[in-house]
Amino acid sequence: MHYMQIQTINSEIISCRKCPRLVEWREKVAQEKRKAYRDHEYWGKPVPGFGDSAARVFVVGLAPGAHGSNRTGRQFTGDASGNFLYPALHRAGFANRPDSTSRDDGLILTDMYIAASARCAPPDNKPTPEELSTCLPYLKTELQLIQPKVLVALGKIAFDTILRITSTRPTALKFSHAAVFSLPPSNFIPHNSYLICSYHPSQQNTLTGKLTVEMFDTIWQQARTLIHQ
Repeated sequence: MHYMQIQTINSEIISCRKCPRLVEWREKVAQEKRKAYRDHEYWGKPVPGFGDSAARVFVVGLAPGAHGSNRTGRQFTGDASGNFLYPALHRAGFANRPDSTSRDDGLILTDMYIAASARCAPPDNKPTPEELSTCLPYLKTELQLIQPKVLVALGKIAFDTILRITSTRPTALKFSHAAVFSLPPSNFIPHNSYLICSYHPSQQNTLTGKLTVEMFDTIWQQARTLIHQ
């Protein structure tokens, strides 16, 4: 049942054209392409969530990369962030393979669902507050359907987005890598849940050493522990 409902919300996401700036940008990028991908057919649409519809772990990122998810049509697929994320998920047992290259590459997530704060690739990787608000109902619906026990925020914007949905006062919780918070029941997740914070696996974090492989592995080990509590 959940699977069919998730497919329905995914169809709504893919057909969304509510934010003119993002529609124009994602389609412009898909038409002009990057030289390295000139032979690729770009997705060029909002990117739906991906993973296990019965997941206990729900991951929230920022937004599709212009030549990553906006090209491949799958969360964290086809760019450096995904190249850092999926090996970690494979090591932790959430993914059946350590890489994600296309929507039909055979990658399967178990007990995990991945979504984003904004579903369209934004200029300079920066969605506006208005665009984030417009996208928020999609994430709310996914959380209501999946009812995860653990949420993982990849970056501060994802953290703030989750707090908006769960009606947690932002001043009550402070974002820091590997911080874990207990969330009370809400209209969207009627049971107690946990929120884990992580730096986003972007190159500006991974290449500078702000986020190391060991630091990232800790996040998924925490998630594994918490789903059994």
